[in-house]
Amino acid sequence: MNKKEIFKLAKGFRGRAKNCIRIARERVEKALQYSYRDRRTKKRDMRSLWIERINAGTRLHGVKYGNFMHGLLKENIQVNRKVLSELSMHEPHSFKALVDISHNAFPGNKKIIASSIPPAKKEGLSILLD
Repeated sequence: MNKKEIFKLAKGFRGRAKNCIRIARERVEKALQYSYRDRRTKKRDMRSLWIERINAGTRLHGVKYGNFMHGLLKENIQVNRKVLSELSMHEPHSFKALVDISHNAFPGNKKIIASSIPPAKKEGLSILLD
């Protein structure tokens, strides 16, 4: 890369990293390494976010994430995790239908008993009511 391209890529950097060629070259190289690495990491992070959202949605209906996904596999329902997470957030009735289908397909899908989940503590509320 020539000097002009380096400074173009270094635009927005702080201190001498934007106007001294040697430092700018080092910073630009490092920035390009980070961008290459993080393009792959972003995919990983998004998948884990989708799984967390699906898990939260299935827990509301009393089913664990792994059992839910296994039930969908048994029923040959091929919906990817991105779409499932969007359904769990924006279309709760459609998502509940999928949870019910999954629950019926896989006998290991045991409903989580609501009584086994400890209730949330409401310490501050009792002080206000007294």
